[in-house]
Amino acid sequence: MRNEMAVTFEGDHVRVISDGEKDYQFQERLWTEIVAVCQKHDCYRVLGIANTTVPLEVIEGYDIARLFQDLDITHRYRIAWVEKNEDARDLVEFVVTVLINRGLPGRSFPDESVAKEWLLEDLDKQ
Repeated sequence: MRNEMAVTFEGDHVRVISDGEKDYQFQERLWTEIVAVCQKHDCYRVLGIANTTVPLEVIEGYDIARLFQDLDITHRYRIAWVEKNEDARDLVEFVVTVLINRGLPGRSFPDESVAKEWLLEDLDKQ
């Protein structure tokens, strides 16, 4: 399976680049790294940019909600996710819906600029 990820702290958010084939094991590694970087920098705003070539299976979408709970990804996090591959967007929307229905954070966006604007919109009010 070919996939790549990079998780970096950008000063006011954590940026995630995720490319390639996705399965549950990849998601587990990815979100574990995201949580570690968020905790290290005490920053819980996450901007994800993905280009998925082979998406999760639909049933694995439910497993992501359990993974979020196991990793203690709560509403302390603000997560904006962009999927560049149009063929994978429906599954991302499904996963986001599952997360929201379980009281977990996450929103998907069509492009990075809109996602980042939403992610950081209330920072200037603090």
